[in-house]
Amino acid sequence: MPEIKPAFMPEIKPAIDLRSDTLTQPTPEMRAAMASAEVGDDVYGEDPTINRLEARAAELFAREAALFVPTGTMGNQIALRLHTRPGQEIITESRSHILDWEMATAATFSGCLIRAVAAPRGILTWAHIEPVIYAKGNFRAATGLIELENTANLAGGTVTPLPILQEIWAEARKRNLPVHLDGARIFNAASTLPGDVFENARTLTSGFETVMFCLSKGLCAPVGSMLVGSNAAIADARIYRKALGGGMRQAGILAAAGLIALEKMPLRLHEDHANSRILAQSLAASPMVEIDLAAVQTNIVIFALKSQRPADFIARLKTDGVLISQVGPQSVRLVTHHDISAEATLQAAKILAHALQP
Repeated sequence: MPEIKPAFMPEIKPAIDLRSDTLTQPTPEMRAAMASAEVGDDVYGEDPTINRLEARAAELFAREAALFVPTGTMGNQIALRLHTRPGQEIITESRSHILDWEMATAATFSGCLIRAVAAPRGILTWAHIEPVIYAKGNFRAATGLIELENTANLAGGTVTPLPILQEIWAEARKRNLPVHLDGARIFNAASTLPGDVFENARTLTSGFETVMFCLSKGLCAPVGSMLVGSNAAIADARIYRKALGGGMRQAGILAAAGLIALEKMPLRLHEDHANSRILAQSLAASPMVEIDLAAVQTNIVIFALKSQRPADFIARLKTDGVLISQVGPQSVRLVTHHDISAEATLQAAKILAHALQP
């Protein structure tokens, strides 16, 4: 029988998805590289594409070694385990990813307590950290690690300035305290500074014992993050990766995309920052929201609704073709990324403005 087609097929436009930069799709170049990737067994250390990715990540961050892990959460949790002993405390900002979004793994895997410290715009300084450092003794858990996040996701993608980092590194070193960076979006932070983005990333991370950064957010790889550090740290990290179920086999298929993500995608992140600024400035014109424009520094926009319920606002936007996330009782988040064009950004700004009309 001949195929019966409807007389009219309405065009279905894809949603403008601003929920997260984890939603980025691998580029055509990445898909082609994945299809032709040279692979081996990575648990045996024999996957050549994984080995190239790890070597390149270590080189770019001026470190001795690097480790490919399936997720940023795994990379962070391996680092926490590397630097601490059970019964110690980890100092971090009160909105940090390791506290809110990593399923209490610091407690279950490392046996550590999170010492959460609130800081304006999510930026911890030494003045915030020093009062909550405790030495080994008979009355309190000792501090084992300081953990920072740059950019600070739930503070709106804010960037910690280099002088603040340098003071923390220097003071922590005096006390023999290691410092780990959750640099999931470190290239976004590096893109806010003048000059070469890779050199900026090295500078912003030079004083940390270990650094985790994601390939699968704004850099568009389908899977994966990197942990960089010393040879000794990464040798132990491989053991902890295996313990967490992260020992993969022919993972070079993923590393092939990761190499392109690492080499090419940081160079375009300023485009996402420009788009987030368009959205933020449009929102700031509405009397129905509260927004800190100075905190919109990278690709994340967080604002509070003064009267509307976030669930209702999000549902209305969804019917209009824009997807966003709730991140607080009255707060919502927008995240720009590779798959959101300037044209889509302007369209989203119009839809948001309309939805905010009283």
